[in-house]
Amino acid sequence: MYSPHHRNYQLEDFFDPGTVIDCLEEEMPALMLFGRKWLAATDDLVYPGLFEIFIRITWIILIGIACLKYYDETWNCQSGGGLIRVYLVGEIVMLGIITILVCFIVNHSARGSITDTYARRFVQPLLTVKILLIPLEIVWNILGSLWVFSENIHCNHDHYTITVVKVLIFFDWVLIGLAILGLALVFDPLGTFGMEDKVLEDAIEHKKVSRIWLRRFKFFWWMRRDESANETFQHVAGLMSSLFRGTDLVPSDVLAGCVLLRVRQKRETLELRRLNILERPKYTSDSQNIFAGTPNWMTLEWAQHYMQLSIASYGWLFVIYQHACTGCFRLIKGMTCCACFRRKRNIIIEDNCCLCSLSGIKYLSKVSEDDILFASFRNHLCEIPFCVIADHKTASIVIIIRGSLSLRDVITDITAASDTFEIEGLPAGSMAHKGMIVGAKVLLKQLNQFKILEKAFEKYPNYNLTLTGHSLGAGLAVLLGLLIRPKYPELKVYAFATPAGLLSREAAKVTEEFVLTVGLGDDFIMRLSVDSTENFRTSLLITLQACQLPKYRVVLNGFGYMLFGVPDRDLNRTWRNGNTINSIPGQLPLLVENGSRSQRETRILERDLSRRRFSKVRLYTAGRILHIVRCKNLTTDKKKKTKSKDQKYKMRWAQAEDFMEMSVMPRMLLDHLPENLERALSTLIKQQDESPLYIDSL
Repeated sequence: MYSPHHRNYQLEDFFDPGTVIDCLEEEMPALMLFGRKWLAATDDLVYPGLFEIFIRITWIILIGIACLKYYDETWNCQSGGGLIRVYLVGEIVMLGIITILVCFIVNHSARGSITDTYARRFVQPLLTVKILLIPLEIVWNILGSLWVFSENIHCNHDHYTITVVKVLIFFDWVLIGLAILGLALVFDPLGTFGMEDKVLEDAIEHKKVSRIWLRRFKFFWWMRRDESANETFQHVAGLMSSLFRGTDLVPSDVLAGCVLLRVRQKRETLELRRLNILERPKYTSDSQNIFAGTPNWMTLEWAQHYMQLSIASYGWLFVIYQHACTGCFRLIKGMTCCACFRRKRNIIIEDNCCLCSLSGIKYLSKVSEDDILFASFRNHLCEIPFCVIADHKTASIVIIIRGSLSLRDVITDITAASDTFEIEGLPAGSMAHKGMIVGAKVLLKQLNQFKILEKAFEKYPNYNLTLTGHSLGAGLAVLLGLLIRPKYPELKVYAFATPAGLLSREAAKVTEEFVLTVGLGDDFIMRLSVDSTENFRTSLLITLQACQLPKYRVVLNGFGYMLFGVPDRDLNRTWRNGNTINSIPGQLPLLVENGSRSQRETRILERDLSRRRFSKVRLYTAGRILHIVRCKNLTTDKKKKTKSKDQKYKMRWAQAEDFMEMSVMPRMLLDHLPENLERALSTLIKQQDESPLYIDSL
């Protein structure tokens, strides 16, 4: 039985297309304290409260023992005995009151589902009382400090008591500081915002949220000097405002929502497979079958070779990452002492005085310094480090562009809305990722400024031109390739883990002629775009509404899922009233109680999304996409896990449309790491000599 405040909305409640989203958002209000909204929810206090209860009970026991041992001695004090008695008794009473209060807070915070805020209606007044007790705690801690450190109190101090009180005072100050810090962290600058006119409110809120995000980005003062700083910050602030304004989500809701989406997606997949609706794509380990009919430059061997070069662009940081203890010694032999005072044989921009970054490239790529024709390590907003090498193994001049490695790179990544990208060879009206367009043009400017390619082909006239990169570097390699292709029509691009939101569909089809994109498993970057993020936000809201478990249970289950996977029993008991899942391809998946209502609400939600979208054009992954997945362990012993060195892989040609929706999967982060992708390519090459070849389906 749900409370009156836990509403189930009907279609007649929807007076306009935005009502569905508004209803979902109102179900998850943030914590309201002192007349304002905070970036925390009423069900976020279970685990912090349990930790505090443990600390408080420990203190009660210790101070209780001290009081029993020392209280009678205070009557014999020459001066200050009264203050000591007041402190000891008052501390025990205050600790007891706060402990009981926290127990009530934890009990009420654990009630109800994530959206059932009525069940937790007493959390806010209880928390208000606890916060108002902080000044009293401070006063009592000052009394304890006077006792321990004042010279006006003359007593025969018991060693145990003094030690306990000193430790208690110290940790009490720490706890008070943590409480104040916690309030500062969950402070919401928009907490007092509220208007009755929804249209006016939405417009004003968007401007206000954008200004706040802009101030947050400008806090990074070292980026303000970058040439593209103002435009980039404004663009990203608008995107952040569009994604998060009005959702009323707090960080813990997003964490819990990701756990629930993993359960939901597994249930959807199993149900669709049971109904034979979900078509399983065919993968194979036979490279001859995969690459039959493809150009001769599309091979696993060449892809693996250029993947190693892409890894080399990460420089000395990747060497230290791979070899934490011995990385420095591996780099030393490639360094040049006091190189900033020496004449450089090649153009090296903004490396340090010992050329550590160049040393990292030489170590990882196994290329001599003479073959590194140019290297720029300048890292500004929309300006990514890259190098140009002469690769004698493939008879190519190779432009290697680094992936994301700094906060500047991340901001370049999320400058993600579509912008016009009309160049020779692309259809009219082509669009691309705005931040990467700027980045590609900056790279082209540097190439032209130093005439790098002209000099390279003067020295190696019979070599080909190849571009490669991983992640952000892959996207920049594709766009740079499009910019210079009119001059170098035979160029090739090897792109690894290319972001999904790169090019409009027709433009992406053009790149299939000269771009090979390679991705691994559940790599979330290959599915990350403005469009997929907005769909993910909406799915998150609906999934949170459908969950019947309290948040602390969801978070606890999430740790279990990481260790042991999602058990079958959780696939159904997570959702209220036995809700079923509608997963019609091309529509928003919903968890609702009634099938017909599901279709109607889906149409309303889809219409409403156009009003809330930041980017009007959907962007896709570029190139011909080779998707690699792990073979499932076929052993009957479920306890026996496949070791990484024994892992097998299979592959298929995928379409850009296969990477349009974000999924919450265990390896979504690990599959993006360049070393894992390189390992998969190396393993596939080794598998070609194995027999029998096999074809499996996912």
